[in-house]
Amino acid sequence: MPSVPFKKEKVEEQLLHLAAAYFQQESGKSSLITVTRVIADDFLKRVKILFTVIPDAKEQEALEFAKRREIDFKNYAKSKGRVMRVPFIVFDIDRGERNRQRIDAALKDS
Repeated sequence: MPSVPFKKEKVEEQLLHLAAAYFQQESGKSSLITVTRVIADDFLKRVKILFTVIPDAKEQEALEFAKRREIDFKNYAKSKGRVMRVPFIVFDIDRGERNRQRIDAALKDS
């Protein structure tokens, strides 16, 4: 069963690149959306795409934009990707990455 983790990693990697390209094309210039991680379940039925936003003040606006565009992104992934069946996709803020950035900034200040 070693092919399942490999397939999962390939799907996650491909969706990460597709999401980054999609946000670069579709998002406005008022904020920068950076796709940081893609987490798929073991059966590749559901995928969570995590991202960060600069500036922080635009985070909620970017999350609402991404959630409105989940179906559009799925169609984009179908047309541009090489995934046989695009899973159910959910976007969310990468809170772990945001916390890591805050810790790094605090350590630099001390």
